[in-house]
Amino acid sequence: MASSGRSLVLHCADAVVLRPSEAPPPEAPAPGTVHVWFSTLEALGTRRDELEQLLDPVEQERAQRFRFDHDRERFVLGHGWLRELLGRYLERDAGLIRLARGPYGKPYLERKTLRFNFSDTKDAIAIAFATELEVGVDVETIARAVDHQAVSGHYFTDAETEAIAAAGEHAKRRFLEFWTRKEAVLKASGVGIMEDLRALRVDRLRNAVLIAHEVFQQMAAPEYHVRTYHIGEGHIVSLASPEAVAEVRVWGV
Repeated sequence: MASSGRSLVLHCADAVVLRPSEAPPPEAPAPGTVHVWFSTLEALGTRRDELEQLLDPVEQERAQRFRFDHDRERFVLGHGWLRELLGRYLERDAGLIRLARGPYGKPYLERKTLRFNFSDTKDAIAIAFATELEVGVDVETIARAVDHQAVSGHYFTDAETEAIAAAGEHAKRRFLEFWTRKEAVLKASGVGIMEDLRALRVDRLRNAVLIAHEVFQQMAAPEYHVRTYHIGEGHIVSLASPEAVAEVRVWGV
């Protein structure tokens, strides 16, 4: 039987506009630092054949099972790019890196201090890396077709819904800020999916919430620190971790 609930604190920084760096990245993230990589599918598409060759047999088979071409392309480009970046950080052949999965599907590296998380949307990909720190990342495109007014009532608290409405012409942007924050927290915990997203309040700098979801109660850290970034004019990325990080560095391709 599920318990009555467990307290959790979500610290959510105000969203900031960020321009990804094109400078060569350093080595693996230092403790307290998170690296975020961002790219559009269009940019990665110029290297499609190269990235596809990095997929392992399981990923290649999975790619062939997609019904729609655009879903297959997003999978191939995203997972090939993930392997390429892991190969850089680990200084290993990207195609030979073995990924394990947690009980709810979150991929990870066995016996490695490098942690990572992957997110994609219809036209972009974001991947976060940290050392000995679980991270969750979520990316959304402003161009996404969504009725934010209708959806807000199902997944957001009354206070969040009011904050979205108060944003006026930027209401959709505010909606996606809140949505990516919730998703990033779930992904950082390793749960990935939770029906009652209203339980994760993310509109204030400090949000004390009570979680009834039994699995999330077991897997979540006592608190999460969430940062939100506007990447150019078209995308929003949120990053969550169970500890405050000193620096987030973002690269784009």
